[in-house]
Amino acid sequence: MQKKLIVKAFLIVFFGIFSLSAYAQSAIKTRILFIFDESNSMLGHWQSEKKIDVAKTMLIQMVDSLKKIENVELALRMYGHQSPVPPQDCSDTRLEVPFAPNNAEQIKQKLRMTQPKGTTPIARSLEECANDFPDCLTCRNVVILITDGIEACDGDPCAIAMALQSKGIVLKPFVIGIGLEVEFKEAFECVGDFYNATSETDFRNILNQVIKKAVTSTTVQINLLDSFDKPTETNVAITLQNQASGGIVQNLVHTMNYKGVPDTVALPSHIQYSMTVHTIPPVTVNNIKIIEGKHNILKAKTPQGELNIISGAGLELDGTPCIVRQSGSKTTLNVQDMFEPENYITGKYDLEVLTYPRTYFTDVQISQSKTTTLRVPQPGVINFQFPSEGYGGVYLIKDKTVTLVKHFTEIKTESIKLQPGDYVAVFRPKTATQTSMSREQKFTVQSGRSLIISFK
Repeated sequence: MQKKLIVKAFLIVFFGIFSLSAYAQSAIKTRILFIFDESNSMLGHWQSEKKIDVAKTMLIQMVDSLKKIENVELALRMYGHQSPVPPQDCSDTRLEVPFAPNNAEQIKQKLRMTQPKGTTPIARSLEECANDFPDCLTCRNVVILITDGIEACDGDPCAIAMALQSKGIVLKPFVIGIGLEVEFKEAFECVGDFYNATSETDFRNILNQVIKKAVTSTTVQINLLDSFDKPTETNVAITLQNQASGGIVQNLVHTMNYKGVPDTVALPSHIQYSMTVHTIPPVTVNNIKIIEGKHNILKAKTPQGELNIISGAGLELDGTPCIVRQSGSKTTLNVQDMFEPENYITGKYDLEVLTYPRTYFTDVQISQSKTTTLRVPQPGVINFQFPSEGYGGVYLIKDKTVTLVKHFTEIKTESIKLQPGDYVAVFRPKTATQTSMSREQKFTVQSGRSLIISFK
């Protein structure tokens, strides 16, 4: 089967997977895969010489320039170079030089050695190129397809391009054509952005623009906004994920730079992100797209204030856990230790402090950039002494209600820090066979005071 149509022009279909800040500032690797057309129509003339010769000359020059850029790796895939037509071999596509450091000479040598022979399986080459990139969530992958004609094997390059984009493998392609008719422009608009070169000089200039886009710095600034929509919040952990796959792309801690503004980071731009800012509660932003070659600003509304829970004049409750919930919610949001301040998103919260008995605060207001301090009464220390192992407990007496504070189970001594209030302790020896042998003692706890409650 012959090629459906031979276009007397060059097409360069540029599939970008961009993601890099300035090379000097980022360790992110950029990987550029060239997919090169070696079909028999490339032997045709275009202006001064054969299309294949113009293409190879320009590509070799491009490889020479790219090999000098730090953190860039190259690879070469060819099609139409293994099987002549007729017959038509629509499987004639192969990765000739895989990604590796310092392989520019291998690519140039392969370009010089091969000759056009076969057909144009564009869709299949694009589909297989997805496997040419080793797994790397943070790498910047660029695919440049050089061809002189449209699909010749009944494949659908547009569908493949859309699939690659939806999976986060490629960006929207850039199509550069030379002397293409209007109908061919329309055919490639579904593949990507179209540029038409009318001369070799024009072609070279457009090609340089495309390569410039492939290595242009892309910066991403994450602004964590306060209640006044100012980017003043910082020192918070952030997780960036591929929204389509759920894969974690990067974990980082937000920082202000030496100018006092949010620092910039490097992110792959082919991915649609979800961003989770690990405030309390966390703030998530979905459907984030990074525009290549621009300074991108991501925003998240994260106004915060500080909560500190303290006690009296001593350290008796140092480290006591406090359960924090959003007001009206039964779901635990955070467990905060006393005397260890923590930041929360502005709003109202309910607290349950794990004292004996538990201390509750409701509708605690957290305000922007302010510290809300809650004071838990200083406990008293009660030392219980029992004549033998036994059973019982200590109970709070309040409003004619007796509420369990702590059980006694087969103990002889017990020391408990109790909040101020009225209590009753009940004890029955383990060996006792009569309920009437139970004994009780009422007592009052005062802040900072110690008591001995003896059942001996």
